[in-house]
Amino acid sequence: MEEQLGLLKVVVVQGKRLVIRDFKSSDPYVVVKLGNQTAKTKVINSCLNPVWNEELTFSLKEPNGVLNLEVFDKDLLKTDDKMGHAQLNLQPLVSAARLRQILQNFNGETVLRKVVPDSDNCLVRESSITCVNGEVVQGVWLRLCDVESGEIELKIKLADHPPVGHATPRKSGN
Repeated sequence: MEEQLGLLKVVVVQGKRLVIRDFKSSDPYVVVKLGNQTAKTKVINSCLNPVWNEELTFSLKEPNGVLNLEVFDKDLLKTDDKMGHAQLNLQPLVSAARLRQILQNFNGETVLRKVVPDSDNCLVRESSITCVNGEVVQGVWLRLCDVESGEIELKIKLADHPPVGHATPRKSGN
C-alpha cells in the first residue's frame, strides 16, 4: 500500500492570453491530473483571460509526482477543443515541505526554495516555495504548450495531515 504524503490543494487562479477556439473567443476550463486522480474547473464563457479561483484537492502519494494541466474550450455540438497543456514537477515542493518540520513553530513567511524556468518545466518566471505560518505554498505561472499563447496561474499548498479515506473530498451525512 502506498503511503500518503499529504493533501495537495491546487488553486487554479486564472488564465492569461488564452487562444481563440470559437469565432471570437473561447469558453475555457482546466482539467488537472495527478496520477490517476482528475478534477476540473467550471467553464468560463466567452473569455480569453478567465478567473476561476477554484481549489481542487488531490492525495499526494509519490514524492516525484507531476501535476498535469490541460485547457479546453467547451463546445456544445462537437468535441471540446484543446487550448494547450502544461505540467509541474512536484518534487521541489515535496522537498521543501520536509524543511517545514524544522520551522513548525515559526510564525510569518519564510522562503524555502526557488524554482527557475528551464527546458524541463513550463514555468514562465521564477517561483518561490514558501512556508507561511506552517503551510508550504508555491505560486506558479505555467506557459501552455503546443499553442500560440496562453498562461495559467496556480497556487499550490501541501497539507501534511491527510484525512483517512478517499483522496477526493466527499460530503458526508453528518
